[in-house]
Amino acid sequence: MLQQFWQNTQFGINHVLDINAYDHVLFLIVLAIPYIFKDGKRILLLVTMFTVGHMLSLILAIFGNVRVDANLVEFLIPLSIFIIAIYNVFTAGKTSKSQKIGLLFVTTLFIGLVHGFGFARAFNMFLEEGDSKVLTLLEFALGIEIAQLIIVFIVLFLGYLFQTVFRFSKRDWMMVVSAIVIGLVIPMLLNNPMF
Repeated sequence: MLQQFWQNTQFGINHVLDINAYDHVLFLIVLAIPYIFKDGKRILLLVTMFTVGHMLSLILAIFGNVRVDANLVEFLIPLSIFIIAIYNVFTAGKTSKSQKIGLLFVTTLFIGLVHGFGFARAFNMFLEEGDSKVLTLLEFALGIEIAQLIIVFIVLFLGYLFQTVFRFSKRDWMMVVSAIVIGLVIPMLLNNPMF
């Protein structure tokens, strides 16, 4: 039982940290770079909204047999990362981040839904005969949340380091990191059959 719990949780952790599917990491980077450690509660809620969206789409795919065109999902994932990175570029250095919290949470939930549909097929293949789908989903969600918090912590720590030790302004930090992410996402968009 404990071994199964750890296996499912580890599957969620590996899903986020998979070097071959780094889109999840890129999304978390662009989501977290506007924040610092004192914004921990807000960023935790955002990350959790993403996990909720991810789980909702898996539930719809597994229990409701909802299918979404794989090419569309594979296009929407890098597009969502690109849009948030561009948003960061245009809002870098502005102090209105604490406003429009509702829009950001809804957007993050939607992006979580898209990312979850992108993973639904692999998750179905992971399920073994006799596994409790609900329990497996919850354990998987725990793994996702753990991995996301690790990445967010690293991003916040690097932001702190660059803004205090290396004297980057918050604006410069957001601009540089967002530009790097945009550079990584553009080939993903261009290589997609939907483009």
